[in-house]
Amino acid sequence: SLVVLFGATAGAYGAKLGSDERELILLVWQVVDLHSKKVGTLHKSLVKADNLELSDQCREVSGLTPEGLGKAEPLDRVLQQFSQLVSSDLKVLGRSSYTLCSDGQLLIRQVLHPETSKKNFLLSDCFYSFYDLRKEFHTCYPSSATVKDQTIKTMAEYLGLGTDETEEDFGVWQVKTMVAIIFSMLSESCNHIFTEPETVKYKYETGPCSKSETVDSETVIRARGLPWQSSDQDIARFFKGLNIAKGGVALCLNAQGRRNGEALVRFVNSEQRDLALERHKHHMGSRYIEVYKATGEEFLKIAGGTSNEVAQFLSKENQVIIRMRGLPFTATQEDVLGFLGPECPVTGGKEGLLFVKYPDGRPTGDAFVLFSCEEYAQNALKKHKEILGKRYIELFRSTAAEVQQVVLNRYMSTPLIPTLPTPIIPVIPPPYTIATGSIRDCVRLRGLPYTAGIDDILEFMGDATADIKPHGVHMVLNQQGRPSGDAFIQMKSADKAFMVAQKCHKKMMKDRYVEVFQCSGEEMNFVLMGGTLNRSGLSPPPCKLPCLSPPAYAAFQTAAVIPAEAALYQPQALLPTTRTPQASAAAPPTVTYYPAQAAQLYMNYTAYYPSPPVSPTTVGYIAAPPGAVAAAATATHTPLLPQPGALVRMQGLPYNTGMKEILSFFQGYQVSMQSLSLILYLDHRVMTSGDQTKQVSAF
Repeated sequence: SLVVLFGATAGAYGAKLGSDERELILLVWQVVDLHSKKVGTLHKSLVKADNLELSDQCREVSGLTPEGLGKAEPLDRVLQQFSQLVSSDLKVLGRSSYTLCSDGQLLIRQVLHPETSKKNFLLSDCFYSFYDLRKEFHTCYPSSATVKDQTIKTMAEYLGLGTDETEEDFGVWQVKTMVAIIFSMLSESCNHIFTEPETVKYKYETGPCSKSETVDSETVIRARGLPWQSSDQDIARFFKGLNIAKGGVALCLNAQGRRNGEALVRFVNSEQRDLALERHKHHMGSRYIEVYKATGEEFLKIAGGTSNEVAQFLSKENQVIIRMRGLPFTATQEDVLGFLGPECPVTGGKEGLLFVKYPDGRPTGDAFVLFSCEEYAQNALKKHKEILGKRYIELFRSTAAEVQQVVLNRYMSTPLIPTLPTPIIPVIPPPYTIATGSIRDCVRLRGLPYTAGIDDILEFMGDATADIKPHGVHMVLNQQGRPSGDAFIQMKSADKAFMVAQKCHKKMMKDRYVEVFQCSGEEMNFVLMGGTLNRSGLSPPPCKLPCLSPPAYAAFQTAAVIPAEAALYQPQALLPTTRTPQASAAAPPTVTYYPAQAAQLYMNYTAYYPSPPVSPTTVGYIAAPPGAVAAAATATHTPLLPQPGALVRMQGLPYNTGMKEILSFFQGYQVSMQSLSLILYLDHRVMTSGDQTKQVSAF
């Protein structure tokens, strides 16, 4: 038997049903016996929503009023009545089992499941399997319109069913017409059989993801604005009703290994992904969540892993993962198991623990723990901020993707200067010129969508793109290498910049308006070099050193290539020479080398887009090969570094450390002020010079 089901919300109707997060206000259903072709009683039930305000479209189409809905039963009571009445009708027809049949997928997936999830009550099993009448109709009549374009009315017209929508109450006509369509499909000429129902997953399944997997870009979305404490189960609950692939939730982490409020979600097919996009700006608690398209490559970068240790740890399926942070560096497996206690046993004992370590084997203070059930995990979370040794321990829910991100990032991270090779050289940007001066021939775009690319900006500017200088578009990236929502554009003249600012200010790009301001090259340069530009004026960047662009963000595809003649570049302009009198002329020359594989590593699209200064560990250091050194050996210049052994490195400085604190720390030792100030601004790691190097290193 089928139970033909139709519903409506207080908001959008038709193809946009459920996209505005409005509540259900109407359910109409009727039982159909497919064998005897008999039908049960047609039932219509109003549903009392928490918010009785109706949209204009709802009032016009349904004819319902807030006053009438105020007398109805709430959703949980209506669903109880639904189950009782369906069972009663089945008894009359001599049947016992049934499957739902609805007009498309929106009522089940986009309305009933999300709403009941938010209201914290469970749907009965019958709502996890249903037939999509549009798909069944297209299978029965392949020459009919595509599934996406089907409606109850178009299906009835295709069959020549003469029903008048105005003759019946809203909802009643729809169910009667759907029943008539089903009977036509069951006729001898068609003899259609309902065999493969749509299914809704009961719960999200965790699991690892390998970088070797192929992920279809048409199945991935990016969710932004998530509460920092949200877990993969919370995200799966936000997308309740849609089928997420196994291990398909990947929480994104920032450079410090903390969640940044974004996640990549992979669905089982493109149809589910398209339905997920309709939940853009739906709410998780009091926060609205932005949902955008993403690519399979982006998903693999976050969720993919290759470590055997991680794969073995995650091989136990359907486990709850908890992340522990702040462990003493001396903590052992026994210490962690003792901290958790017998009330929350770890799956497999010591095998259920994974300590995160640096490449040199030092512990990071992080660990992941597996629990076999939700109860044990909840008991563990109750120990949040309890003391182990002399430190309090933080506990959070985690995911398989987060395990792979954290562990693999630690594996791949390298110290700034593990040993002092000869020479160590920073990769510097190609010699594109950033404008300076007070002429206001530039414009600043503020409030760009984070997904906006160069093509979007050019389309946004329209005819004015002809007046942009070569390499004149500069995307401002944050320290994680992601778009900040700002961009600067160099125009051919101040007049052109003024016209663009007047024409494009507060013009819409995608779903956001963009502010456009005229500015000077000097103001643009300040922001691109790490300063801020606001109503109170310019705030200078942290340092005047040339800045490096972070690794390319997926939205800006690499296309620029460093020319071959730029392979060797003398760095006198990059760093001032030292004043160390012991500098020997025989010291190896310092050159900047661009290897082939790095030529496109820090270039975004067709121009160099600087951003605020980033850590040299983010940018990376590349040692010049012997051939490159030999080629530059004849050049006459002052060596960058003083004599070998004159430098020491400090690691683990507080981020607010100043020069005064460091000089106080090294009181009694002679320190080179020049080298101190230079490297301090780069990465909070300090170089000093003098005859006391060995003593300082031991210290």
